[in-house]
Amino acid sequence: VHGSAPDIYGRGIANPIGMIWSGAMMLEFLGQAQAAAAILQAIEDVIRSGPHTPDLGGTASTTEVGQAIAQRVAAG
Repeated sequence: VHGSAPDIYGRGIANPIGMIWSGAMMLEFLGQAQAAAAILQAIEDVIRSGPHTPDLGGTASTTEVGQAIAQRVAAG
């Protein structure tokens, strides 16, 4: 989904949105449009309100952003 990013390797600050979005695209391709839409909505919510990784001006970790997206999907 992205390059090797050796400058941030192991620091837990990579933005996970691209990988999560790829999963949503796969679900859509497999005919799971509702699940894909739920993930995209959760991504949009997190982009709007946070948390954000450093590349988007925040201080959240990769895990924190991923968990925030997962929680929004679950709350759906």
